[in-house]
Amino acid sequence: MNYDVIIIGAGLVGLATAYQAKTKNPDSKILILEKENNVAMHQSGHNSGVIHSGIYYKPGSLKAKNCIEGYNTVINFAKEYGIKYDLCGKIIVATSQEELPLLDNIYKRGVENGLQNLKYLSRDEFREIEPHCEGIKAIKVPQTGIIDYPGIANKIKELFEELGGEISFNNEVKNIIDTNSEIIVTTSTSEFKTKKLISCAGLYSDKVTKMTNNKNDVIIIPFRGEYYKLKDEKKYLVKHLIYPVPDPNFPFLGVHFTRMTDGNIECGPNAVLAFRKEGYHFFDFDFNETKQTLLWPGFRKIVAKYGKTGLGEMHRSLSKSAFTKALQKLIPEIRESDLIPGGAGVRAQACDRDGNLIDDFDIVKNNNIIHVRNAPSPAATSCLSIGKKISELIEN
Repeated sequence: MNYDVIIIGAGLVGLATAYQAKTKNPDSKILILEKENNVAMHQSGHNSGVIHSGIYYKPGSLKAKNCIEGYNTVINFAKEYGIKYDLCGKIIVATSQEELPLLDNIYKRGVENGLQNLKYLSRDEFREIEPHCEGIKAIKVPQTGIIDYPGIANKIKELFEELGGEISFNNEVKNIIDTNSEIIVTTSTSEFKTKKLISCAGLYSDKVTKMTNNKNDVIIIPFRGEYYKLKDEKKYLVKHLIYPVPDPNFPFLGVHFTRMTDGNIECGPNAVLAFRKEGYHFFDFDFNETKQTLLWPGFRKIVAKYGKTGLGEMHRSLSKSAFTKALQKLIPEIRESDLIPGGAGVRAQACDRDGNLIDDFDIVKNNNIIHVRNAPSPAATSCLSIGKKISELIEN
């Protein structure tokens, strides 16, 4: 039960970190602890399956740097191991004059982040790509694509285990004690000792961080994203990926259309406050987790800032007709009867005491312990890049 490195969490970031560390030091004894019975059971397996280009992210941020590097790495990984992907490209569409300056800002940010062959499209030009889409101007982003992220996760698991790495499923971490000479990790079934510890706990990153760090400056607020799918006979309405210009008053991208690797067309997601960290349905509820959110001083400031928009998101969650209306902004032909229920994911969004939703990756190191406190999108695209940097950080 003694290890060189223990990693908490078998999502894409945890798996990639373990794999990168094991590849670099084949003789090291590395263990992944996972509370579920398989890999990628939450954010990594419930996302939209998009390979992100990096067009939205602040130049110089960890998001921007890791997305560009991770983009190339994950594509090369998929090529090498025969994992399904398609660089089909996307368009970001302005539907009103008021959105044009925002569209220009996105274009400039993409250029600053090194994206090549971005192109403005007139209405006639983007309708050649997406003939059922409506708007006045768009940006074509050729780097964006779709990929099988659960397939990536399973392949990394396989490679990690082939190198001699270990994964213990159904093993939830309950406590961590740092004695300076060693780190003791107590789980629901066992006790482990390690020289170094890395926490990639996703929705429970705040809870695990508190086990070794009393600084209570960030919590995870869960936001559920719900999807519909287009019926088979209506899939012709979407050829590739269609995104709106994001609302600058809300920190999410807005409902969009995504062609998946299995051929389905996903419509969504919205962004609804979840009343449980793993609350994939509207009425999923956990008293203590909801209490943590509601009593957090930063949450009250979020309500003051985004309350009206948040109520609109909740209305779309409960009303299929309202959800359809939001989709019709981009594709007016869509009708409520064209949509069938899809899946849902829960985004782990870190929030500080001042009500700031942390927009970048947040990684803290204390001696031989690293906590990944915030790893929002594009963490899946960037997983191999982030994993490499974390494995280097723990080594140093």
